[in-house]
Amino acid sequence: MDWLERTAKLRQWSRSGARAPHKPLLFLYALGRFQQSGDGELQYSAVEKDLRQLLAEYGPPNKTTPAYPFHHLVSDGVWEVRTDRGPGSPGSGVRELRATGAAGRLVPELRVALRREPSLLGRMARVLLDLNFPPSLHSELCESVGLELEPAETEQLATVRRRRDPRMRELVLTAYEYQCAFCGYDGRIGAVPVGLEAAHVRWWAFDGPDDVDNGLCLCSLHHKLFDKGVLGIGWGSPRSSEAESGGGHHILVSQQFVGRSPAAREHVIALAGRPLIGPQPGARPVAAAHRSWHTSQVFHGSPRPVTAA
Repeated sequence: MDWLERTAKLRQWSRSGARAPHKPLLFLYALGRFQQSGDGELQYSAVEKDLRQLLAEYGPPNKTTPAYPFHHLVSDGVWEVRTDRGPGSPGSGVRELRATGAAGRLVPELRVALRREPSLLGRMARVLLDLNFPPSLHSELCESVGLELEPAETEQLATVRRRRDPRMRELVLTAYEYQCAFCGYDGRIGAVPVGLEAAHVRWWAFDGPDDVDNGLCLCSLHHKLFDKGVLGIGWGSPRSSEAESGGGHHILVSQQFVGRSPAAREHVIALAGRPLIGPQPGARPVAAAHRSWHTSQVFHGSPRPVTAA
């Protein structure tokens, strides 16, 4: 049984590129718990809060419940559920899972394989991360689920993985003239830019191409906030008196973001409504389809209203 292949092919609801990371998040959580404590079962009522928080932070903007993956992950052959009545899940209803004392854990065959080959756990986790989340979120997501991974690369799975274009970063940074499209940061050490990254608008894990019109040059802070759904991009600058340097795009800031410090106000909240900086003339701005995907699948809540400058 190829556990890496099975991990890569979890059956997930999918329509028009919509994100449904419920099963990968539960699987990562279960792997983290296994790494920490071995075979212990995860009682639904005890882990529901943790799973709900993971979905809120790393799931799509729409509300959802951890009961769904707790029940449906069984069908992928990596997870089992039992209740006070015996083996088998009572269904995907929250009340039923709570009332029956439902508890889940990795299937026996997988637990045996993980004990026999400890490195397998890290490779499985990296497949889940690579196929469902952008690299900017990997470290903090591992910390959230209690996973400690070695820096070794995941084995290549040619049937399920695409190769990234190594030119993407240079093309995007050049298009945006080596400055953050949100704040204008352009730091260098000598001739080498530091703290600048090429961000995918539509995530690579969800068929986002390695093209300039799917990229933004962002500083490390704004890249993380963009991938977390705190920041987004809208079309048509609400500040018409400002230069339309971003191809008609402006910055969205989620109303769910809270920051009271001067730094939070200056570096995040004050961005609301600002036009994007760049790309330079002749470079393709963010494509409408990629912008729309990010708004519907990543950006959280409603954008803050633009205040007078």
